[in-house]
Amino acid sequence: MPDEDKSPATTERISACVLTFNEESKIERCLRSLTWCDELVIMDSFSTDGTLEICRRYTDRVYQHAWLGYVGQRNLVREMTVHPWILFLDADEEVSTGLIQEIKAELQAGKPHHYVGFEFPRQVYYLGRWIRHGEWYPDVKLRLFKKNNGRTEGEEPHDHVIVNGPVKRLRNPLYHYTYDDIRDHLDTLNRFSTITAQQKFVQESPFRWADLLLRPPIRFLKGYFVRLGFLDGMHGLIIAMLNSYGVFIKYAKLWEMNHKSRGRFDILPAVFPRAKTKTPDRTP
Repeated sequence: MPDEDKSPATTERISACVLTFNEESKIERCLRSLTWCDELVIMDSFSTDGTLEICRRYTDRVYQHAWLGYVGQRNLVREMTVHPWILFLDADEEVSTGLIQEIKAELQAGKPHHYVGFEFPRQVYYLGRWIRHGEWYPDVKLRLFKKNNGRTEGEEPHDHVIVNGPVKRLRNPLYHYTYDDIRDHLDTLNRFSTITAQQKFVQESPFRWADLLLRPPIRFLKGYFVRLGFLDGMHGLIIAMLNSYGVFIKYAKLWEMNHKSRGRFDILPAVFPRAKTKTPDRTP
């Protein structure tokens, strides 16, 4: 259980920020791990389940705003905080006890340091076990930073914090309780690949056959062999294969968008005629 002891008198003040949307099954674990922070700010995208009720048990700083994307939503909630340090968490994440103690030690009031941000590894819990190799570990994230020295940037759906100053890496992990099952994993890959393909299409990035044919196997080889994903057994194989699949469908969707925009699909009925169907008889 994370240490819930607040110590505002001995540490620099921290505002924790969490984005939510229909997270009633995971949000309480996240919020419980943040009770040691000096402020907790929630930005919800109009949840329709019990998320808001749970959040209001932990803080009265609960707001709602239409989804602006990960980058826009994080920068919006950042501006609603009052303390000098910002800690970002996703609703399916949890601050480990060890990480809490490290952060408190680093931000002791009056302790001289030159850092404007802290990054730490994120460890994923997937299909009943912790993942310790492959592309998912150590998945280092910069999530704690001085409000006046950093902001969120990146391309959807991959946001990251940029700071103008030195960053220190901490040792203990942030826990990530990711996909509920393989179906959930595939649903997310489908959603994220669409977002990424749409961005490439809007930016007029050209479709290249080399991307479609070479990037997926390279991604698999990197995760499974180079990053030692095979040491996680069947879990490592599934992760590497699905990461590769996610790359493939991203470029396949970009190809589809390019062809649709040029009217290329108009020729398909002529090349592959549909089977004739009998008109339903409406006579009684």
